[in-house]
Amino acid sequence: MKPIKIFYLLVVYVVLQLSWWSYLLVDLNKDYYETKINQVQLQEQNDVTISEITNLKKKLKEKYLMVAGEGIVFLSLLGLGIYQARKAYMKEFQVAQQQKNFMMSITHEFKSPIAGIRLSVETLLKREMEREKQITVLTRALNETDRINFLVENILTATRIEAANLELHLTDIDLSKTVTDCIQVLKTSEGKHPISGTIDPDIHISADKNAIISLLMNLVENAEKYTPEQTPIDIKLSRINNDIFLQVCDQGPGIPDSEKRKIFEKFYRIGNEETRSSKGTGLGLYICRFITLKHKATIAVKDNYPQGSIFEIKFPLNV
Repeated sequence: MKPIKIFYLLVVYVVLQLSWWSYLLVDLNKDYYETKINQVQLQEQNDVTISEITNLKKKLKEKYLMVAGEGIVFLSLLGLGIYQARKAYMKEFQVAQQQKNFMMSITHEFKSPIAGIRLSVETLLKREMEREKQITVLTRALNETDRINFLVENILTATRIEAANLELHLTDIDLSKTVTDCIQVLKTSEGKHPISGTIDPDIHISADKNAIISLLMNLVENAEKYTPEQTPIDIKLSRINNDIFLQVCDQGPGIPDSEKRKIFEKFYRIGNEETRSSKGTGLGLYICRFITLKHKATIAVKDNYPQGSIFEIKFPLNV
């Protein structure tokens, strides 16, 4: 039997016992005071006896109210305890489910690039190939190792965040150049989505350059996972008044309003892990949110039109 069922059975037992003892207490007080009243009524009736009977009836009523009040307080505290216990249980259950999903997804995430590397190496060992084809196979294997490295870095970063020992080193960086360089790297990789950029020049902020690169790469990877192949991904960097906006826009299915806040939680992924076709570990957007907060920035997801999502980071100009 599940612990939660045992807990509810215990609650039912406590409520039944409370009801029973309350009934016995009320019945005992009723018998006692009715006996006292009857005894007084047998005496000669005068102002004293009438006043005594009134006081006894008043005390009996007070006993009823006392039992009812204590019962209400007890049930209120019990209800609050049940609510808090269920809330804690559901939270632990959700965390356990997310961790299970993470283990399933990370296993899949590592198996795919490892299989790709093995296939490339076996191809080179078993076949005599021209130099140009060898370079193609080796480049594919190198891309797979980059993928594994990216996954490991994300796991390590998430672990450091959880342990509160991830420190960022803020310096003045040319954000325009940093984003442009990332776009060039993405364009030269064997991605399945055309990458474009609209970058305002000469935008400088105080930031950790490596963290900004990780932020952008995770946002682009997230867009690639959830959008159909060959649909464009557009990266925009602009300055509006005293704010700097970095946007990653895709043309995927979009994100329901009910999920937009949850997607930044650790391990959270939309849908069921056992039936999911898209890759991912549920760490990328969690890391993005941490990086934006450390830069005193904000991150939000909005609807793209006619379809898709826009992940927008807003940096204050004076960070």
